[in-house]
Amino acid sequence: MSEHTTTDCLLFPDISPKPVVVQFDQRQSSSDGGAILLKAADRRYRLIDRLADCLHDYRQPGMIDHPVKDLLGQRIFGIACGYPDANDAARLREDPIHKMLVGRSPVSGMALGSQPTVSRFENAIERKELYRMGEELAEAVMERHAQRLHRRARRVTIDLDPTDDPTHGAQQLSLFNGHYDTWCYLPVLGFVRFNDEPEQYLFAAVLRPGNAPASLGAVGILRRILKIIRRHFRRVRIRIRLDGGFACPEVLDFLDDQPDVEYTVAMAKNAVLKRKAKRSMRIARRLSRQSKKTEHVYAETRYAAKTWPHPRRVIIKAEVVREAGKEPKDNPRFVITNMTQGPRWIYEEEYCQRGDMENRIKEAHHGMEIDRTSCTSFWANQFRVLMTAAAYVLMQELRLRAARTDCARAQMWILRERLLKLGARVLVSVRRVVLHLPVSFPFLNTFRRVALALGASTG
Repeated sequence: MSEHTTTDCLLFPDISPKPVVVQFDQRQSSSDGGAILLKAADRRYRLIDRLADCLHDYRQPGMIDHPVKDLLGQRIFGIACGYPDANDAARLREDPIHKMLVGRSPVSGMALGSQPTVSRFENAIERKELYRMGEELAEAVMERHAQRLHRRARRVTIDLDPTDDPTHGAQQLSLFNGHYDTWCYLPVLGFVRFNDEPEQYLFAAVLRPGNAPASLGAVGILRRILKIIRRHFRRVRIRIRLDGGFACPEVLDFLDDQPDVEYTVAMAKNAVLKRKAKRSMRIARRLSRQSKKTEHVYAETRYAAKTWPHPRRVIIKAEVVREAGKEPKDNPRFVITNMTQGPRWIYEEEYCQRGDMENRIKEAHHGMEIDRTSCTSFWANQFRVLMTAAAYVLMQELRLRAARTDCARAQMWILRERLLKLGARVLVSVRRVVLHLPVSFPFLNTFRRVALALGASTG
């Protein structure tokens, strides 16, 4: 008798007129049948090939069962399917769909890498290789969208923002952050938007120590992505939007030195700026008293901090906030810019639109678990972040291909549930591999549209 008899066969005697028997005996089946879409999306990017080329395999050639490319693909496809831990490798080793994703026979192919193999792989990557992977990720994203847009774009908008990644162990460079009141890492994520499209595409994910200032590494990330954008899109207008933590002299000086770059950077209030906003705040208070609602007034000024080489244009949003049962509260906001449009337009139509990036960051956290940085080594955790970013890029490609369907703006976890988590039986013949999927699949039309957009054909 099998030691797993209780899980191989279950009996429900009273939920139907006839007893219901559940047997776990379909060896050539998978619960991730829709993950074949990820493989088709990767063909558009060649992302796994490009990232694998950045890695050097230090193992003895004659003793290798799992090439670096296979291990990388195993992890990226697994993360996209909702398996963020190396421990998940033990559950997926014999899964026919996951074997097929890395190029192995779904039935007779060798099992995928085990948990120890995957853990050794994650901890063997070196700093220079991670830097090359970060460059290649940005290059792949820009190359893909340059191809999609036929290298024609009026405007490219870049957004950077840090996010907290709480830690719960002895990870290297996990430090206490007073703002978030926790021990954490402080990764910075970069997104790029083309023209007026609603989607913001991830191009960078850089892990940093928990006490890092927001601006740490920002100039390097911006210099790298600007170079790539200019190579793929000629005569394109570039806009950069940054939060208040980036308003430091080195970032602002870098932005001023860039030709054809417009920027909006929030700035924390200080005594000088509050004094310059006094007149506008008086007007806002008067309007708020009259309307009994939140009111705001826009203005502008020229301002130069002591560390600045010259004055810069600063947009003032003089706001009085009213909430039921509370006293009115002054809430002045300031944005540094080199743009020439009116203050209200710059603040509301340009700077405030960066707020949608918070939704993309939440997706990376809750949909892809980019904060699953539980390795002891800092560089191993950076590698995990990059693999999660690559999985997120592939999922964004699926969402892009789901345009004009009910998944066009779906969150990552909904996209995974609707398109990837699909029971499949895998049959292999001499000539082909057949995936048998349910006839009653409720999102069949969306799946079909995405598959055709990614290169499938009817037959």
